[in-house]
Amino acid sequence: MNRNGIEAARMGTARCSHCAVRDLVLFGDLTDPDFDLIHIPIDELKFPPGATLYSAGEDGGPLFTIRSGLVKLVQFLPDGTQRIVRLLRPGAVAGLEVLVGRPYEHTAVALQETETCRLPRAVVERLSKETPRLHARLMERWYQSLHQADEWLTELSTGSARRRLARLFLKLAADRPGEPVLLSGREDLGAMLGVGMETASRTIAEFKRAGLVTERAPNVFDCDGPALEAVALDG
Repeated sequence: MNRNGIEAARMGTARCSHCAVRDLVLFGDLTDPDFDLIHIPIDELKFPPGATLYSAGEDGGPLFTIRSGLVKLVQFLPDGTQRIVRLLRPGAVAGLEVLVGRPYEHTAVALQETETCRLPRAVVERLSKETPRLHARLMERWYQSLHQADEWLTELSTGSARRRLARLFLKLAADRPGEPVLLSGREDLGAMLGVGMETASRTIAEFKRAGLVTERAPNVFDCDGPALEAVALDG
């Protein structure tokens, strides 16, 4: 590696070791000697809403940790419609399948302005082999991904549209307690809940009329948590 590459790698590891969300992201358990094993830069990237991190079917390249924002994982159905199979929130890792030699299984798209760390696969593979703490964290993230996928299918793809929407509001509100919930467009909302765009729009309007949510700005909502919990339980 040339001198500029070495300096870039050092800059990257320095940012990792002092990361403000280090406890949330993949490298939270690493120590300073562990960071000395990193010889490839880890890039900090920002994606505007609608930007694609990677596409389904592409050869597996880097992994991404989500520092802030919200990312949707999308599968496209044979008729061209999209199905959002999971939302990735701060602390999540996208693209874990590349570690077993698989291409990306989904298309990852930023729903909000999103900050990520792009992790070269070689870095994660080396640290996983030489640092038991990271290997344990990777296994934990695999489990979390499977659990979240099962939870998503159960909570957001079953029951009435009202129940599904209430559960989604509660999930997003739990991520940022005391702050308003930011939803994406109605098409994305329908894809998350497995309902049509018209049904998604109609259900949002019903929630607003009933006072379950208050739209303070386009797609920005204050939520009545107890009322939404009642809907989530009873439909």
